[in-house]
Amino acid sequence: MRSTIKPDPRRRIYDAHSIFTLPGMVRREEGAPLSSDVAVDEAYDALGATYDLFHEAFGRHSLDDAGLRLDATVHYGRDFDNAFWNGKQMVFGDGDGRLFNRFTIAPDVVGHELTHGVTQYEARLRYRGEPGALNESFSDVLGILVKHRMLRIEARKATWLVGEGLFTRKVHGTALRSMKAPGTAYDDPVLGKDPQPASMEDYVHTDEDNGGVHINSGIPNHAFYLAATEIGGYAWDAAGRIWYVALRDRMRQTTTFAQAATLTAQTAGDLFGAGSVEEQAVVKAWDAVGVVADATRSRAI
Repeated sequence: MRSTIKPDPRRRIYDAHSIFTLPGMVRREEGAPLSSDVAVDEAYDALGATYDLFHEAFGRHSLDDAGLRLDATVHYGRDFDNAFWNGKQMVFGDGDGRLFNRFTIAPDVVGHELTHGVTQYEARLRYRGEPGALNESFSDVLGILVKHRMLRIEARKATWLVGEGLFTRKVHGTALRSMKAPGTAYDDPVLGKDPQPASMEDYVHTDEDNGGVHINSGIPNHAFYLAATEIGGYAWDAAGRIWYVALRDRMRQTTTFAQAATLTAQTAGDLFGAGSVEEQAVVKAWDAVGVVADATRSRAI
């Protein structure tokens, strides 16, 4: 059911002034004019774009679907190479200037981190192994849809690069991750080579990174890319809706890749009809990455 509440992101942007204390000093609130700080205004705009995706495309009223205020802190720490959702708010570092630029520069990264908030209120996917990789993948999927929607770009014309612009010119790479071609986003003497696999054949078994959550997310990422480009048009219209509804209604804390394949395929069938182009595209996409989907199953896992 779509929310009937009037859209109101209720954004509040803070400045940490390069120390590791949250939230910092308020620099811009909802409806206020541009500030004199580019990071403040980039965060404000990206939070708004993320809210708009969830509300206008999926009928969701903020991260909790109850109008949660969107708080974000910029200029967190000194040379801090990350952005994160801490369970209550967004936090953005400015990068070290050697490898990373400021993290507000990439709206898909902002959308990614905010989607962790949505997952927190819905599926609560356990942050380890396959459920953890799905957690990361859902954030990449919905994060990149924020960027696609801002650009009004169709699935087949998009680059499908997550975090374009974050690397400085010194880095041999184009982005943090590629959903179109996992494992090809960067190959750098300092950062190493993009470790993401594109299929189960190359699934990485490791104890690091909570069982490879940022690595093996390349597999479901690529499945979404394949489904979205097979369906065509704007990725948030059909493929994105399928993934969002599956996250909201069907995923559980311990959902595996195989279960996610089944649940997204079955969601596609529910939304667009059994045997529809959309359902077939989802099944085909998961099969291409080595995960079998059973669209006939109906219960949440």
